[in-house]
Amino acid sequence: MTRQVFVGSVPLGGGAPVTIQSMTNTDTRDAAATVAQIHRLEAAGCEIVRSAVFDMNAAKALRDIVDQISIPLVADVHFDYRLAIAAVENGCKKLRINPGNIGSPDRVKAVVDCCKAHHIPIRIGVNGGSLNKDSRAKHPDDPVAAMVESALEHVKLLEKEGFYDTVISVKHSVVRYTVEAMRKLHQLTDYPLHVGVTETGSGEAGLIKSAAGIGSLLMDGIGDTIRVSLTGDPVQEVLAGKKILSAIGVRRDDVEIISCPTCGRTRVDLPAIAAYVNDHVRHDAGYLKIAVMGCAVNGPGEASDADIGIAFGQGNGVLFRKGEKEAAGPVQEILDRLVREANEMLAAE
Repeated sequence: MTRQVFVGSVPLGGGAPVTIQSMTNTDTRDAAATVAQIHRLEAAGCEIVRSAVFDMNAAKALRDIVDQISIPLVADVHFDYRLAIAAVENGCKKLRINPGNIGSPDRVKAVVDCCKAHHIPIRIGVNGGSLNKDSRAKHPDDPVAAMVESALEHVKLLEKEGFYDTVISVKHSVVRYTVEAMRKLHQLTDYPLHVGVTETGSGEAGLIKSAAGIGSLLMDGIGDTIRVSLTGDPVQEVLAGKKILSAIGVRRDDVEIISCPTCGRTRVDLPAIAAYVNDHVRHDAGYLKIAVMGCAVNGPGEASDADIGIAFGQGNGVLFRKGEKEAAGPVQEILDRLVREANEMLAAE
């Protein structure tokens, strides 16, 4: 188990639930636009949000932003230690830096002292695309070793100043490199780990790469907080993160609808039926496993294994509830009963 740090009131590590993060893509200096986007992220289920702090006006804007949001804000700072200090003084709840690019030891100490005074953790973020020259030169053919070594060197810079409220992430656009690097870090340190695959692209391709990397690590018990990095609207990152956590059973805060891929035995319009169920059951009342199966081969078994489900035949369906056959009848009649009873079960949670 990793040690625990707090981002505002949100715990990371130490057995706390895995949290979902995203990053704003507004101009941070535009506080109104940034707040509006964060409110959309909050509504989607985001639990920690990060914003780029690239000049002093962006750092100063954090004060207006944090006063209007309800989730903790992480300041993403590079190169200028003065921006890191200003971000902390203006209310950020966590700082994302690479100590190695902040400057001299005196400057690193100044940032650390500021974070200590304000009880702010630091995330060390190492990306495959922005490794320092020394790490690249030492490991020209081994990006995994280069990323891990770089991250641990940054950790040592903070530990030298007596700072241990640290979170680590190493990310690469190649899924395998990310996974291998995070597994090595997990073996070498007990700091909380931020998991994600960087620069995955957009849409389906980005989601698949993220799910492959993040999902495999979480199923190994590695990772305390996640960000799905997708090009475009950051709300999609949050929704994707929720789906990943649900798919691997880490989080159970929405219904899970399982349905078969269909084959020549299917005698109903199963895609339309599955969509109907998804549209008509509640998604805000907790977990329920619902099966929508197209034929009598795997259908009854899968349907009876769910909390509630239907297996369809020729123009009719059989409703199962908690493993027991409950009713049979015409498709629409059984479908409506499934939706009604599923919503009743959710309301009773």
